[in-house]
Amino acid sequence: MSDRMRRVNEALREVLSEAVGDLKDPRIGFVTVTGVDASRDLRHAVVYVSVLGSERKRKATLAGLESSRGLLQARVNRELRIKRTPQLAFEYDPTVERGVRLTQLIDDLSPGDRDADD
Repeated sequence: MSDRMRRVNEALREVLSEAVGDLKDPRIGFVTVTGVDASRDLRHAVVYVSVLGSERKRKATLAGLESSRGLLQARVNRELRIKRTPQLAFEYDPTVERGVRLTQLIDDLSPGDRDADD
């Protein structure tokens, strides 16, 4: 990935992170935009999000984000002066959930550390 694309992806992530927090859709829960992957021609961008909550809450949040796509694309267009405004697609990013699970597994495997603190 070129430096330019890395900068574009990061700029998109920053704008979308702020914009998602401003949305009023009740379906959208606690969302973190973890990354953006825009195509080289800037026609499309996949927005990776982490959602706190159950599977049902995750699906509702993704549906809310999809329905707010036009608003989010307009915000990107307004705040970033790029050649094209990419069409956004939202995908769940399980890496945060995996990280929490790995941390729990590591904590479970090292009971000796807990006994020393007690």
